[in-house]
Amino acid sequence: TLRQLPVGSSGHDAIIKFAVLGLCYIVAFLTRLYSVIRFESVIHEFDPYFNYRTTKYLATEGFYNFLNWFDDESWYPLGRIIGGTIYPGLMVTAAMVYWVLNAINVTINIRNVCVFLAPWFASNTAIATYFFGKEVRDTQTGLIAAGFVAIVPGYISRSVAGSFDNEGVAIFALVLTFYLFVKSVNTGSLFWACLCAFAYFYMVSAWGGYVFIINLIPLYVIVMMLSGRYSHRLYVAYCTLYILGTLLSMQITFVGFQAVQSSEHMAAMGTFVFLQVYNVVNYVRSLISGEKFRAFFRAAVITTVSGLALVTIIMNITGYRTPW
Repeated sequence: TLRQLPVGSSGHDAIIKFAVLGLCYIVAFLTRLYSVIRFESVIHEFDPYFNYRTTKYLATEGFYNFLNWFDDESWYPLGRIIGGTIYPGLMVTAAMVYWVLNAINVTINIRNVCVFLAPWFASNTAIATYFFGKEVRDTQTGLIAAGFVAIVPGYISRSVAGSFDNEGVAIFALVLTFYLFVKSVNTGSLFWACLCAFAYFYMVSAWGGYVFIINLIPLYVIVMMLSGRYSHRLYVAYCTLYILGTLLSMQITFVGFQAVQSSEHMAAMGTFVFLQVYNVVNYVRSLISGEKFRAFFRAAVITTVSGLALVTIIMNITGYRTPW
């Protein structure tokens, strides 16, 4: 029993940890149900209703028809090609939950899945935030962070029941991506780096805010290098995320080649190139020394800067690089 466990024991700490996490999970869900309790289970606002309508089509017609669906009721009178103009992560997530529940004989309407999806993912975000805080510092930090994210008003406003919008699942994907990246940096594991890339892919599929990730992480890498805290673990984590994550993100029709063409992705590409040059210079430094290395370093810097400038000019002239 709890009374028999000495204070400070691992069993006592585990019980407290699971109790706090369970409370955060429940509170994160319940605090977002006010609209359902006060009124009823409905989809509200314009964008969430469009997302609900497309999810309903996906759940009944299948993924292939969904991607090729021309919706003549949207962007009237022009119509809209759904597969090439949306981030499908939200719809696919809701449809998969609907299919799984019905497969195990839990009868539920697709509308109710859409209504309660955001509160459920808010609870999952609290758990992901706990692991993120724990990886950054310790268990206490993770518990405090989970408690805050469960009740923070800014997040509640984007994940209430009935607000079936992209942020409902994207914030979870964002926190999960950051957690897995920190995990891969701390361990240097290719496995965690690949999981981070897949979490980034899910984020790309769900929300255009994925550009925050692909710009903040390169900024972090540059700061680590300039502050003298570079390591091969950082190299493995970032290069795996950039290469695999970029290839995966290009599979989203709405993103496509923008992942290597648009200006908002150039910082990530430049950081990747800079990492390769940095490692080559360090390797050459281990082979030669003195005046020869300084001459090589000057030549490498001039060549790299000139090459990047030339490539940028060519991309702008040919129109390969897009401003958005």
